[in-house]
Amino acid sequence: MERLLVILFFTYLLEAKENLYINPILPGSYPDPSICKVGDEFFIVNSSFEYFPGLPIHKSKDLINWELIGYGLHRKNQCNQKVNLVDVQSNGGIHAPTIRYHNGLFYIITTNVYYNEIEKTTDFVNFIITSEDAAGPWSDPFVVEGAPGIDPDIFFDDDGRIWYVGTHSPEKPNFPGEGEIWLQELDIINWKLKGERHFLWRGACGGVWAEGPHMYKKDGRYYLMIAEGGTSFNHAVMVAVSDKITGPFIPNERNPILSSRHLSYDNWVHSTGHGDLIELSDGRWYMVALGIRGDELNGSNMGRETFLAPVKWEREPFEWKEVKYLWPVVAPKTGQIERFNKTPFENTKQHQSLNFSDDFDQSDLSLEWNFRRVPLPNSYSLKANTGHLRVYASPNIIKERGRSNFIGFRQKETDFTYEAKINFQPKQSESQAGIAMVQKDNNYITFTIKKTKLGTMLQINLSQSNKEPIIVKEDLIKDINSIVVLKIESKNQQYSFHYKQKGEGFIDFHKMKSSFILSKGYTGAYLGIYITSNGIPSNDFMDVDFVKHKSYQRLN
Repeated sequence: MERLLVILFFTYLLEAKENLYINPILPGSYPDPSICKVGDEFFIVNSSFEYFPGLPIHKSKDLINWELIGYGLHRKNQCNQKVNLVDVQSNGGIHAPTIRYHNGLFYIITTNVYYNEIEKTTDFVNFIITSEDAAGPWSDPFVVEGAPGIDPDIFFDDDGRIWYVGTHSPEKPNFPGEGEIWLQELDIINWKLKGERHFLWRGACGGVWAEGPHMYKKDGRYYLMIAEGGTSFNHAVMVAVSDKITGPFIPNERNPILSSRHLSYDNWVHSTGHGDLIELSDGRWYMVALGIRGDELNGSNMGRETFLAPVKWEREPFEWKEVKYLWPVVAPKTGQIERFNKTPFENTKQHQSLNFSDDFDQSDLSLEWNFRRVPLPNSYSLKANTGHLRVYASPNIIKERGRSNFIGFRQKETDFTYEAKINFQPKQSESQAGIAMVQKDNNYITFTIKKTKLGTMLQINLSQSNKEPIIVKEDLIKDINSIVVLKIESKNQQYSFHYKQKGEGFIDFHKMKSSFILSKGYTGAYLGIYITSNGIPSNDFMDVDFVKHKSYQRLN
């Protein structure tokens, strides 16, 4: 009853005369946001790490309602050479992109991080892709050679020069983890760095993991904004200013301009940082930044998400200062990311798409579906059985650097229901298929039907970091039909598992804590479908008639 009253109260607030929006504006695993504006439309790109397609791109006209329109890396041949998403390690892959628009062309600049297990080295491949349309198609990657570090930024100055803003570990660091921001002119005809390299800044508050730079120009001065403190509780946004793009840069004495490091670990959101600024047509400014909701054990299965906050520029008031700098002030009323905020534009309402369903009646997969790494050839079909998604069994299982036949979509809220109607008639012993919740290659739960020598089993498997996978529960279902609906519910810090056969209601199968695969890494959890023949070659397949997913907001 108390939860219902809270929901009704905040529903009233959101429908009140002074319209409000809810953070995060992009719920689910959408970290490291970067934003640009073209005409009256805004575009956001996010990190995607080991997932394919990579670099998700959203479009909006009001900053609070966002439509997924495409991906920067959407073709397999973009991701199988220097930009390797085929056997990339977990938490590797695509890091912290920047999106900008210049002279009729969109640019995304980003890093692919790939660990070479044979040579025991990590390659940081910085590259740029371009497109006339943010929805694509996007070009093949243009690799920028000789560019160390991660999280690059591209800056188009008003004198026609183009600059690469990068990060690296300085040659003589003062302590482990110290980062430094560097700058060099970029030739976009040949995609090469040119001229002198300038070393700009090592951060404001300790300089640990100084990264994620963005360069801006306002009122004739250059502003360098960075992330610092690591992407956890000490994460923060810092800013510095200079009269010249090559420096020297003077830090804001009031840094950090955004952080949750001064708040309780129990705050509703923490780890806020890695921001990007955008100016509206009327001169107002906003920031997009990442944060982690503290739904369970100071974390959430959504991982790092995208949040929005207003920004006000204020000039230093000190009479004794000869130069009184202008600085951005984030969330000027409270200094922190708020759950509820006034909408940026009048007469707008937020209509977040928290639910997802698919009956597979289209000729292509919905943009919501992702693979962990570039998918195996001929792993699925939308034509083999019209109105169904056919997923073919592979000997591969979910494992580090592997390509299994798991297809998923982002979990967007802690509380949800998710179900899928499947037709699975295995001929090969050990084949199994069903639904899954995957946070990492060693951190997942599967709820599947499995063919064994004893008969057909209904099985829940759990894999946790640094632990051997276990069977949580299995039962021999003697009269189970080939067509079954499997369902998982998340509510009150608990997962419950159910199944339903033709002509029957749902049958309770098992309950367990929902914190077993809590997001501990860069990415949040995905819900999806999964099939494997567990190391044995097989012609088995699963037909998925539909999936239905409904999220329930915690309006705290």
